[in-house]
Amino acid sequence: MNIRKDSIMYDIIIVGGGPAGLTAAIYAGRANKSVLIIEKAGFGGQMTHSPKIENYPGFKEISGNELADLMLEQALALGADIEIDEVTAITDGEIKKVKTTFSEFEGKTVIYAAGVTHRTLGVPGEEERIGNGISFCAVCDGAFYAGKDITVIGGGNSAMQEAIMLSELCASVTMIQDMPYLTGEAALASVIESKSNIKVITGAKLLSFAGDNGVSSVKILHGGEEKDIACEGCFIAIGLIPSNGALKGITELDKYGYIVSDEKCLTDSNGIFAAGDCRTKSIRQITTAAADGATAALAACRYIEGR
Repeated sequence: MNIRKDSIMYDIIIVGGGPAGLTAAIYAGRANKSVLIIEKAGFGGQMTHSPKIENYPGFKEISGNELADLMLEQALALGADIEIDEVTAITDGEIKKVKTTFSEFEGKTVIYAAGVTHRTLGVPGEEERIGNGISFCAVCDGAFYAGKDITVIGGGNSAMQEAIMLSELCASVTMIQDMPYLTGEAALASVIESKSNIKVITGAKLLSFAGDNGVSSVKILHGGEEKDIACEGCFIAIGLIPSNGALKGITELDKYGYIVSDEKCLTDSNGIFAAGDCRTKSIRQITTAAADGATAALAACRYIEGR
């Protein structure tokens, strides 16, 4: 493992070790650029929650952890250094200073690829079932629940889109919304109403998950009574939280906290690039994160070479 070196001016500092950050490191390494990846937790990001990935090119089936290990191994083989720490601030200027909890690093450019975290409910039985009965992405995991009865937690646009997609695969979909109505677009609500295998329970609070191996039921509080709803899986769709706090005041963020960037992954700060789920975009998948990583790395290389 390549641990970061003290007193080095890196060509590219990458914040985040998910598919976007690791792909950026691979492309930058192949361009003979010195690279530091700073990751606060575990490499691989959100994809490590997926025990089975079947939509990543080149692999009929692979776990998120296996794919993350392969990406990291390739980045390290190309010379990337790593630091396990949390980025707390970035100082803009000709030389970028990246401050972490315990250190400070300097680089000519920064690729910010810290990703997002899914909002969770914080109820009993949830944490241990994420990736084993609890999912966040119908595109990623919907096929594993074909023909089954599942629940979707949430009532906004994302939840309704998930429910509609899952209704084409699953025997039944039960939406559980804590508000007294669905809060997404009327057009999506109309589609939900037209689906005979989608049931909507509003004004319900989810209390806990149960199941010996995965999820077999959820407990809700509805109409003043506790009720158990049998299901064979659950999709939580109550929002995403971009991990962009270190860029606040440095680079433009939209009203939801996502980095504003163009298709070239350029931000409004020279030498700072955004890649992956943390930036403004319409599709958030492993493949699109990897594409961002490649784009951002090549843009950073051009920036360095043009200085």
